[in-house]
Amino acid sequence: MSTHTVFNQAPPRVDVDEFGANIALIEAVRQQGADWAVDGLHATGRRVGSADFQDDARRANRNEPVLHTHDRWGERWDEVEYDPAYHRVIGAAVADGAHTSAFADPRPGASAARAAAFMLYAQIEPGHACPVSMTHSAVPVIAQHPQLAEEWMPRLLSRQYEPELRPGKPGALFGMAMTEKQGGSDVRANTTKAEPLGGGRYALTGHKWFCSAPMSDAFLVLAQAPGGLSCFLMPRLLDDGTRNGLRFQRLKDKLGNRSNASSEVEYEQAEATLVGEEGRGVRTIIEMVTRTRLDSMLGSLAGMRQGVAEAAWHARHRSAFGRTLIDQTAMTAVIADLQLEVEAGTAVAMRLARAYDDDASAQDRAFRRLATAVMKYWVCKRAPGHAAEALECLGGNGITTDWPLEMRYREQPVMAIWEGSGNVIALDVLRAIGREPESLEAFDAEVSSAWGADARFDVHLMHTRTMIEELDEDPVPELSARRLVEALALTLSASQLLRTAPTVVAEGFIAARLGRVPGLFGALPRGVDITAIAARA
Repeated sequence: MSTHTVFNQAPPRVDVDEFGANIALIEAVRQQGADWAVDGLHATGRRVGSADFQDDARRANRNEPVLHTHDRWGERWDEVEYDPAYHRVIGAAVADGAHTSAFADPRPGASAARAAAFMLYAQIEPGHACPVSMTHSAVPVIAQHPQLAEEWMPRLLSRQYEPELRPGKPGALFGMAMTEKQGGSDVRANTTKAEPLGGGRYALTGHKWFCSAPMSDAFLVLAQAPGGLSCFLMPRLLDDGTRNGLRFQRLKDKLGNRSNASSEVEYEQAEATLVGEEGRGVRTIIEMVTRTRLDSMLGSLAGMRQGVAEAAWHARHRSAFGRTLIDQTAMTAVIADLQLEVEAGTAVAMRLARAYDDDASAQDRAFRRLATAVMKYWVCKRAPGHAAEALECLGGNGITTDWPLEMRYREQPVMAIWEGSGNVIALDVLRAIGREPESLEAFDAEVSSAWGADARFDVHLMHTRTMIEELDEDPVPELSARRLVEALALTLSASQLLRTAPTVVAEGFIAARLGRVPGLFGALPRGVDITAIAARA
């Protein structure tokens, strides 16, 4: 037999309806009132699952963005060049409304439908999801200011994408620039200065350490105005069509998210419009931050789904020791455990997205305040380990760039850092509990609806409540913050699964996660129906 005969390899996982294959996502979308979106999501699933789209995703990540600071005549140009594949990917996402469809067509379930579309695109190509998310998250900030809304809202809600920077574009994408090298997450340490020009216009001078998606048409930025730290809308083009004073210094050479450019930028008397009031910049931009936290969770979940889908596909087509891998108990347990993480995250993410709809009740709005921070922390923290285990299922193939899980392994740590790393989020949870008690009351009401469904859940819920009560007597509550957030996340996940998931999934999650420290994937207790759960992957 020829040594070059290839056998016992998984066929390409292409031309798949990624929505149709994701049972947990289908169920969650329907449960959150977005049945009307299912046909469109199937179309999106087929699009992102096609061989052509997957090839574009690979190209966009291999042919990384290039910064051109000057044109050939020596004039400042400050343009980022992307591979055409990147533009095809983000153009498709915008056309499908993965950015702002929930605002363009508000109705019950709109945010869940938009979240599902966002996850499907981010599952295959994660880098473009950054500007898509920031554009989505900028809408509620801009909407609060009639003059800016009149100018920008039609472009933000447009489904037309053009990569060129030119006056009169029908659509626009937004970026964000808050952090500076001396401050990082401590945005109040910003030193960028904003000098009033009159009529709500300011000239900004300073340096931003991270400016996400520098090719965006406009940015929300923070700077020190005479009245304190304030929020500004900074366009790349001025009203007369000339380029604004944004000087991109370099692109970051990053671990992951390589198809998307992140830059350092200098502002040289760059013109911007005040958003909100002087001195209230953090309060003004917090709505954008909250929604990008939700999208960070969705992006991590998208990666988890990609990981378990690729791992399950490989295990069902690869044989070893006389049987396919999926028929070997140890591998079945790993796939089932990876799927449990996806099941819980997806169920809660869609529930949270529904709480962001226009018709959300006051209780839902309070609930999402605490729950978004809790689940952003938990899901984004679990994602890197999940990626490593999924990659390992592919063996040596997994670490090569010919398979997508190598890219995903580098990508997953990014979401845990964006919009608040672990300690920042954990401390924000303490802040919400202490300063916004209505958010804790709404959270407790949400999880209590599952009381009595499972004795193990009841015990965990009581333990979590005790941890919260002990905060008042804790001289150093920061030391307990991470353990508390973990307990809250598991409580919410278990309660949502008990109310919405098939019994085998809910019971499997509770057995695997409650009452024990979630350890390495695949170390499941006896009694979990690993075959049924793995089949959902």
